[in-house]
Amino acid sequence: MALGGKHLFGSIEDQRVTFVEKKTDENRKDFLKKLLEHNGFEVVIQEEKRKSEEEPQLYTVAVTDMVFNPTIWVFERKLKTLDGRKVTHEYWNQKTEETKPQYWKNSK
Repeated sequence: MALGGKHLFGSIEDQRVTFVEKKTDENRKDFLKKLLEHNGFEVVIQEEKRKSEEEPQLYTVAVTDMVFNPTIWVFERKLKTLDGRKVTHEYWNQKTEETKPQYWKNSK
C-alpha cells in the first residue's frame, strides 16, 4: 500500500486504531512492526480472512496512536531506522536501505 494523504482509522476487535497498511504480506508486516515499535508505537496486527488455504496470508498493520499518519511521519522525517537514521519514502517502501538523499537523487 503506497503512502497516501488520507488518515485511515477504525477498529480492530475493540481497539481503536490508525491503519498503517492493509493486505500486506508477512515480510512487510514484520518490517513495519519492527520499525514502528522502535519508534515508540504500539502495533496491532490482524490477519486478513482468506478465501482458501492456497492463498497467501495477508495482514492489516495498525497502531493505537489515533493521530499517527504514516505519510506525514515519513515526509516530515519523524521516523528513525533501527540504527538511528531518518526514514525516507524509499526506505519505508523497502526499495533501498539508503536514507540519503532525502527524496531525490542528485546526479553529482
